[in-house]
Amino acid sequence: MKHILAPAVLACFVIAAPLSAQDSNTGSSLMERGAELFWEGLRKEMAPSFEELEGLMATIGPSMQEFLSEMGPALAEIATKVEDWSRYEAPEILPNGDIIIRRKPDAPTAPDEVPKNDSATDI
Repeated sequence: MKHILAPAVLACFVIAAPLSAQDSNTGSSLMERGAELFWEGLRKEMAPSFEELEGLMATIGPSMQEFLSEMGPALAEIATKVEDWSRYEAPEILPNGDIIIRRKPDAPTAPDEVPKNDSATDI
């Protein structure tokens, strides 16, 4: 019985080896095709949103570019002076158009902003 079983198992492996190789090639191409279909579907679904975004950028792009060219240097200067933005509340626009950025009441003071005690220096 062992003599018959061994060649039968060996024959199964020999026959199954080319079949498994074909399955892996077919599976790979099916995976690639599935991925292609997925991305194609995603592109079709997102196309209207991208077209809308493109129209919006064409509308506001020039005014945004003008704003950045005028305000960019001032914003860069503010960014260099403020070390930790988490110490400040969100900007508030007043009715007259002024913009105020308040420090949070519980924000810690920076080491260079610690008030000096004059009585300690007199000693």
